[in-house]
Amino acid sequence: MIMNYNVENTLKTLEDKGVQLLDPRQVYVSPEVDLGRIYPGSVLYPGARVTGSRTLIGSGAKIGSEGPATVNNSVIGAEASIASGYVTDSTLLPCAKAGANCHFRGGTLLEEEANTAHTVGLKQTIMMYGVTMGSLINFCDALISGGLSRKVHTEVGSGFIHFNFTPWGESGDKATPSLIGTVTEGVFLDKAPIFLGGLSGIVGPKEIGFGSMTIAGQVVRKSVPEETMYSGDRASFERPFSYNSITPSEKHIQHTRKCNVDYLAQLYALKAWYTQVRLKRSSLSENKELSLVYSGALETLDECVKERIKRYKSFASQWGTDPFNDACLYEAAPEFAGSVDLKPELAYDKWVWSLTESDKSQLHDWIVSCADRIKDKL
Repeated sequence: MIMNYNVENTLKTLEDKGVQLLDPRQVYVSPEVDLGRIYPGSVLYPGARVTGSRTLIGSGAKIGSEGPATVNNSVIGAEASIASGYVTDSTLLPCAKAGANCHFRGGTLLEEEANTAHTVGLKQTIMMYGVTMGSLINFCDALISGGLSRKVHTEVGSGFIHFNFTPWGESGDKATPSLIGTVTEGVFLDKAPIFLGGLSGIVGPKEIGFGSMTIAGQVVRKSVPEETMYSGDRASFERPFSYNSITPSEKHIQHTRKCNVDYLAQLYALKAWYTQVRLKRSSLSENKELSLVYSGALETLDECVKERIKRYKSFASQWGTDPFNDACLYEAAPEFAGSVDLKPELAYDKWVWSLTESDKSQLHDWIVSCADRIKDKL
């Protein structure tokens, strides 16, 4: 029983295995935590609170370097860090960084070198390799990719919001996922970065193309093509309004459906990439810790898929349109049958950069086929 739980014994066990506790008097690890999933070399700073049976803290990961930090049911990869704040039901891959006062909720995934500055709230949001967010940001229901490296990266300016709620109807809807870049192109780390100017927002669901820039201080109300600088404007108006008096047009319903189909197709493609590329590489290198982190990412992606299905079903029911045939989302992706050398001795980013044009072509054709399969079946 928890009332008989001796946290001091738990902390002593962690110290004995090489976990650094800078002040054990100010660290709490709850009884359901699997101590085998807290790796030697990780650092728990004063004020760290670790809970949840799913939690993993990888080698060299740092929790609470700038203030109190709670990690609940989350997977934190090697050398990743959480400065302070609250992270639940999320996954951070190796070398991802969450800034001070973060608030990461379910369905959050940060890939390698993705990072946030202070006071960033995320939910159902995927930041692919190297994506950077400034401060005072709120993102829910979005996937963000683009960029060539940690130095040449997609960036979201400070004070940005992804608006993910439409108040029409009895209870509104959140069938609003936005694609800022894509998985099928973004995984190859060779697409021009995207810049979303600060003190701004996007009204989801929208699509923002690679190499585009949105000007600071606006709300983006339309999708933006690749390599486009965008500044929108909206005329002021005043008119009678009632939440329940608005019925979306057929065009709006079809647009929402398309955005959700496209988003789910990208999630499916990303799951295929983790299963058939990332996990195979970590298995070949016999890196069990990394394999567990990738498995955690797949769990997070599964939660993202479930959320999207739930939100779209609610939207479809409210407005009398057909729901998805979502069984296809749980079917195995087509096997990659190419001859690409996975080079397990290389770090993930260095392997991607080492791919030949032939390698990229094979992998690209395959991952696009995974996404297209879902578009055809939903």
